[in-house]
Amino acid sequence: MERIARHCFPKARRVSDRFHVQQLAGEAVQELRIDYRWQTIEQENKEMELAKDIGREHVPEVLANGDTLKQLLARSRYLLFKDQTRWTPSQHHRAEILFRHYPVLQKAYDLSRKLSHIFSTTRHKGVAFTRLAHWYNEVEASGLKSFNTLARTIQNHYATILNYFDNRATNASAEAFNAKIKALRSQFRGVRNIPFFMFRLAMIYA
Repeated sequence: MERIARHCFPKARRVSDRFHVQQLAGEAVQELRIDYRWQTIEQENKEMELAKDIGREHVPEVLANGDTLKQLLARSRYLLFKDQTRWTPSQHHRAEILFRHYPVLQKAYDLSRKLSHIFSTTRHKGVAFTRLAHWYNEVEASGLKSFNTLARTIQNHYATILNYFDNRATNASAEAFNAKIKALRSQFRGVRNIPFFMFRLAMIYA
């Protein structure tokens, strides 16, 4: 695909889509949340076994918002994908409790949002290069393994990532058109006659 693009569009510059980079950051945060949730489930299982051995009923700790620790980690999934300015009041309360119990998770969330803010607020390529370098240094200092993987990915593809700041171009239009093609294909339960299918595409969308 890269060779085809270079042959057909020799003056074009490749751009790594910003949303894919931000998605990696979000997944790094979720990986840490899931690790904490498994630890909490394991701890709860041990407490239940101990309560059973001594003949007592196991009563899990209930937090200020009515969640147990296991529920807190499960129900925090969506708020960790969003900027805190878009949280609902209940999500603000849940996040406050979550970050008080898991400060490392707050550090990971802050790193994720800082990367997102670099893409959304920076207008010049040189400034973006400097801000990404500072962000990279923060990741190294944090010691978070999942973010170190993300930082190395950015380091290996920094040229195409920085090309985004030339025109702030994304592949959103291509993704939208791809969704239309898939929707049209699904209407026919698949495609047998490819030339005719391409003809239909040209007639409908050209």
